[in-house]
Amino acid sequence: MLDLGYVREHLDVIEKMARERGATLDLAPFRALDTDRRMVITSAERLKAERNKASEEIARMKKRGEDATALLALMKQVSDQIKRDDETITVLDEQLKQFLLTVPNIPHASVPVGKSATENVEVRRWGAPPQFDFKPKAHWELGEGAGILDFEAAIKIAGARFAVYKGLGARLERALANFFLDVHTREHGYTEILPPFLVNTASLTGVGQLPKFAADMFHLEGTDLWLTPTSEVELTSLYRDTTLEPDALPIKVCAWTACFRSEAGAAGRDTRGLKRQHQFQKVEMFRFTRPEQSYDELEALVANAEAILQRLGLHYRVMLLCTADMGFASAKTYDIEVWLPSAGEFMEISSCSNTEAFQARRSGIRFKPPGGKKSEFVHTLNGSGLAVGRTWIALLENFQHADGSVAIPEALRPYMGVDVIPVAAKT
Repeated sequence: MLDLGYVREHLDVIEKMARERGATLDLAPFRALDTDRRMVITSAERLKAERNKASEEIARMKKRGEDATALLALMKQVSDQIKRDDETITVLDEQLKQFLLTVPNIPHASVPVGKSATENVEVRRWGAPPQFDFKPKAHWELGEGAGILDFEAAIKIAGARFAVYKGLGARLERALANFFLDVHTREHGYTEILPPFLVNTASLTGVGQLPKFAADMFHLEGTDLWLTPTSEVELTSLYRDTTLEPDALPIKVCAWTACFRSEAGAAGRDTRGLKRQHQFQKVEMFRFTRPEQSYDELEALVANAEAILQRLGLHYRVMLLCTADMGFASAKTYDIEVWLPSAGEFMEISSCSNTEAFQARRSGIRFKPPGGKKSEFVHTLNGSGLAVGRTWIALLENFQHADGSVAIPEALRPYMGVDVIPVAAKT
């Protein structure tokens, strides 16, 4: 959430930001609410000054033995009006807050202005695409051919956009998550968290998922609980409504969770395979930092995600997202995209963002600067480190053999206990 005072004084900046993000944002209601609020505040302050002056006069009258009944009655009416004005101000403040919850973050000055993902900027590449002397298969063909992926069983259990992993397929999913967590905790300095997979409305509002993205999530009927769309939600709320000591920052935490998304706006897109599921597993990296550190921390966060892909030997590129392709809460985002041989294109496997104070303001996360200065909002950063299912996809496609078997990268072999996922035996 943006600061109310900043928005009030920079409506031209907010309008420009919305245009560059391709967002529809009508500021007329904000202007009307803010005008009404100022008028009521002015009225209340005038009446309070009048009441204070009258209180002094009433005291003098009583001291002189004069009858102050009429003035007391008048001040009773004034006090009643002040109470009504204060109640109106409270209502208007809440309406302004609700409006601010719908306003996206302001992009950092280094973010390129663009109208679509085609205007994202490539920052760098690592590795090279694998070369095959056969036509590479898609991951769903390889998974079903090896007997490690079963979509029909998932439909029986839950419905479309779910998957059942079997045998070495299930082990590969688990191996990837363990590998990611081990690298991040043992080498990158993160503390592992295992949070609830159910989150409340306050947690979702704090990160910017609500109210805007309610249709993209699963709500548990009759409760205040939702299935988590990303553990960014839980990790942010570790310190919701908390003031941190400055020497505690930066705080680095990571978590493996299942994530749940309705994919309400994804009809007809990526319907085959694992790319866009209602449930998927992900290891999330998260950092709480001081404002002056946050952009250095963003680069470090991206490097942590890249290190995983390099260990696995997967070809990827890093993309700086333009204004129109960034997430609602982000001030700057890098997407890391891995190569998919079957499609001959890149697929997002990690998104790393600096939200600056946007989530911290919504979540009430502050820190005490040294020298006894007034507390400030921390900056928060998040990034996939990595999306487990999408890494599963990339490994099958990039390390496939002509017979449909799949080699296991050396870094994963201690976790898998095998070097190759074989083709399923024919019956």
